Amino acid sequence: MFFLSNNQILYLLVLAAVLTSVLANVEKTIFTAPALLPIPQQKPSLADLRLPVLTPDTSEIRTNLSRVFPSKAKDYASGAAAWVLLDNLNPEQRYEFRVCWAAIQPTGFILDVFELDTVWETPELIQSLAGYAFSQQDKGGELHEEFLQPGEKDRKASLLLLQIKASADYFTDDEALMKDPPAVLVDLILDPYLFNVVPRSLVPTAGYIVVLAVVSWFVARSIASRLQAIAVTADSADKKNN
Repeated sequence: MFFLSNNQILYLLVLAAVLTSVLANVEKTIFTAPALLPIPQQKPSLADLRLPVLTPDTSEIRTNLSRVFPSKAKDYASGAAAWVLLDNLNPEQRYEFRVCWAAIQPTGFILDVFELDTVWETPELIQSLAGYAFSQQDKGGELHEEFLQPGEKDRKASLLLLQIKASADYFTDDEALMKDPPAVLVDLILDPYLFNVVPRSLVPTAGYIVVLAVVSWFVARSIASRLQAIAVTADSADKKNN
């Protein structure tokens, strides 16, 4: 029989938490929200693009993203482009955007965040955005979260456009799958930083680890005290017998 020290117990708890996160496929990008900008409401508006929208209050969407095979191995920049609107951000606050997907769907992702002016002034980006927006028009409200109310006056908001490029990252003898890889099921997550230091989603996990560490420390201390008492009693009994 062997016993773990307090430091060893804490190490194992932290290691378990790390391994749990490693098992998930995640691609992420970290950015700082821009200043407030006036957002015109006249048609055509951002709402007409029918993009999926993430906000600090509605921070997760599960959806399917189209994929293509890259022209060269690991050339994820040539992946199929999708766009997400990040709205109602808090200026100067840090955020983390994550794409999570299953290991059984090998995929390479590239994530880029752009301010509106950058997209409008870059022909390649505006063409990509227009193409994706056109593909969304016949999908109704499946992915679109309405964030502008009819008749609402111009508003000021901190928002960004995020481009996701997805590439199939596998090889198969099935010509059909190589020509037209199926879409990948993903979770799109917007995670605000608390005090610009740690992602909000990590707070419960950190608290859980701290509680377990404290409880384990007290348990280990109690067990050590009892074992020490047993050892002292046994030693005293041996001396009396001698």
